[in-house]
Amino acid sequence: MQYFLDTEFNGFGGELISLALVPQYGDQEFYTSLPLPDKVHSWVERNVIPYLRHVPVGVDHEMSREEAAAHIANYLEGDRDPVIVADWPEDIAQFCMLLLTGPGEIAPVGAMRFELMRTPGFSTAANSAVPHNALHDARALRTFCGY
Repeated sequence: MQYFLDTEFNGFGGELISLALVPQYGDQEFYTSLPLPDKVHSWVERNVIPYLRHVPVGVDHEMSREEAAAHIANYLEGDRDPVIVADWPEDIAQFCMLLLTGPGEIAPVGAMRFELMRTPGFSTAANSAVPHNALHDARALRTFCGY
């Protein structure tokens, strides 16, 4: 199954702040926010932080990086061929970096594939119910893809 990915991070190349996976079918969404970095980029402070908690009750789970990696592994556990779809390369990079749990260690995930979807003229934030919220932006990407 395809899972539409979006992340929010602390400026270009910055630390991961939140991550969402929205399945192609169904409503079992994954969303987490991570502890904020000590210094938050000014654009992120204005455009991301105020919307971190704009998710349905029971969906938002703030957790450590290690906990988030374990929860992603658990979330994807039953899918033999997950395809992670993103419209921005940094989202894939942030997702992969989150799976690294220590030197030479990775969260217990199985094989997966990644698809970078080029979407000229489309912006997840511009089409999102809550712009710059990873869950709502991932939902917008899923809708753009016809699901």
